[in-house]
Amino acid sequence: MTRSPRKPPSPSASAPQGAGAPSSAPFFAPQAFEDPAAALLQAQAIYAAGVRHLRQALQDFVAGGEPGRVRACYPFVRLRTQTVARADSRLAYGFVAGPGSFETTLTRPDLFGPYYLEQFRLLLQNHGVALEIGSSSEPIPLHFALSEHEHIEGELSAERRRLLRDLFDLPDLAAMDDGIANGTQDLAPGEAQPLSLFTAPRVDYSLHRLRHYTGCSPEHFQNFVLFTNYQFYIDEFVRLGQTLMAAAPDPATPSELDDCIAFVEPGNRVLRRAGLAAEEADALGTALARLPQMPAYHLVRRDRSGITMINIGVGPANAKTMTDHVAVLRPHAWLMLGHCAGLRNSQQLGDYVLAHAYVREDHVLDEELPLWVPIPPLAEIQVALERAVAEVTQLQGFELKRILRTGTVASTDNRNWELLPHGGPERRFSQSRAIALDMESATIAANGFRFRVPYGTLLCVSDKPLHGEIKLPGMANQFYRERVDQHLRIGLRAIEHLRRAAAGQLHSRKLRSFAEVAFQ
Repeated sequence: MTRSPRKPPSPSASAPQGAGAPSSAPFFAPQAFEDPAAALLQAQAIYAAGVRHLRQALQDFVAGGEPGRVRACYPFVRLRTQTVARADSRLAYGFVAGPGSFETTLTRPDLFGPYYLEQFRLLLQNHGVALEIGSSSEPIPLHFALSEHEHIEGELSAERRRLLRDLFDLPDLAAMDDGIANGTQDLAPGEAQPLSLFTAPRVDYSLHRLRHYTGCSPEHFQNFVLFTNYQFYIDEFVRLGQTLMAAAPDPATPSELDDCIAFVEPGNRVLRRAGLAAEEADALGTALARLPQMPAYHLVRRDRSGITMINIGVGPANAKTMTDHVAVLRPHAWLMLGHCAGLRNSQQLGDYVLAHAYVREDHVLDEELPLWVPIPPLAEIQVALERAVAEVTQLQGFELKRILRTGTVASTDNRNWELLPHGGPERRFSQSRAIALDMESATIAANGFRFRVPYGTLLCVSDKPLHGEIKLPGMANQFYRERVDQHLRIGLRAIEHLRRAAAGQLHSRKLRSFAEVAFQ
């Protein structure tokens, strides 16, 4: 729930007996700003002061000190308006729905600086009223204030670790639910409406989860994301990234990948592009001895418009987990590239399926996004994917239809659906007009809809179990060798088409609710 940014209460009442005086970070009263850059600088100053205060207090505590209750709060931004936005009706974000007070807490302005700057600029432009920046009443949990390499558990005794909870604010799940995104948030009378889908604690929580699941710091994630359910695609992406980094761009043969400056692997292992200035050419990080659960790899551009590819593995639970957390980074689009079962006799192994609708038998989002909610196709994504297939395969018109079919994809949470009594799943798939089946695509599309992230799916038929063509090792290896490289190149080409479109054109109005938040 978005909380009122009043002055933080005195923590003295909760200080343990015998502790020192309560210690709060400097409080910044709300100030009005008509310049987005100045507003961002104020938010950065508030956040930096709070984090600095918490880290210093922790250092004193680890050294044996007995501070009183320690607290620092996130910065907030507020918009008060008495009029309907003067915004272009074609826009999908950057304005609030009507008169009122709107606000959100902010975190990591070092990471989200350009994003916040753009949101501030649009609010000022579309409403013509000043923004207020100040200290909120939402505490910064101690764990979210630490740097990536700070670990406190090993330096404290069990008794001191228990005392930590009495002295510092720890993560509070009540402050980081998805009620705003789900449209289920209940506001108290007079409470400000949200400006963003995510509160600062919710964002911080996901940033830490991303590091845990992918083995990479959030700083490396790019604005276009590819999800896959097979390691073969990752292997090909790594080969492409490493090969690209080994050679400087050749002006004689310009490429759409010439602007890529680094390739990042789990463990934050950074391979810089050959030919860069000396200060940019150092290799950072260390390759991991054991890969994390859902490893991420990043083809980096200076403006963050590169490509992040994540192997989410098999199953809708993994797909939901990863998209829940990637969503806080506000990517421009995410696409699913993976394998599926072809459900039509006319399909061949290696054919492509462009999803334009989804049967959601994955069930992981049934509570957050009821099954009666339609997941519409997004024209910009569909056009980019179809165009990419045509360009990479060099097929057009009727010949393109021979290998590319657009239709409904069913996603199930039962990996062994083939073993269910004959006629059950098959009848449902036929009634839905599904042409392909997998375990992740509907989840990724539905969470894109839920979190207002443009989404799309291009799958490759790897088996046809309804027609007796099940995957066997020899056949699978041959299929993978023939199709993975082409499928990945199609995904990369589609992202190039999406990158050329302005970000505002990708974020469809189809994803807006009745009273949508202003932040993209």
